[in-house]
Amino acid sequence: MAEIRPARAADALRIAGLLAQLGYPSEPDAPESRLAGIMRSATQQVLVAAPPSGPRIDGYVGLERRLTLHQDEHVEITDLVVDAAARRSGLGRTLVTAGEQWAAQHHLHTMVVRSNVMRPESHPFYEGIGYQRMATSHAYHKQV
Repeated sequence: MAEIRPARAADALRIAGLLAQLGYPSEPDAPESRLAGIMRSATQQVLVAAPPSGPRIDGYVGLERRLTLHQDEHVEITDLVVDAAARRSGLGRTLVTAGEQWAAQHHLHTMVVRSNVMRPESHPFYEGIGYQRMATSHAYHKQV
């Protein structure tokens, strides 16, 4: 069984490999610098699922405390990735549960997750663990 623990700097390349499985390749130094920034943040956390021995990472969940004018402070799942070989094993549910426990430790009781319409397989997963669809939206991007 995998141990759920906070990410370490040494996990960055393995996390990048998981992201690449979902079609998010990155530049060689990007995963390390991004993870380092998140690890310094007081409002973010990355939890990984790793076997007790060995360097493998089977999945991870990214979490962020957020406060907006239209919503009370809550925790948003920013990333949830499970290695292709470990999917449908319950690991995704375990990672989300660990994220919910992290939220509760910070006295936050609302979780939010956004699931891309291009990943329809994830929608029943979230609904199956108690998340309710609240909205459908489009994401826009602009370089400034």
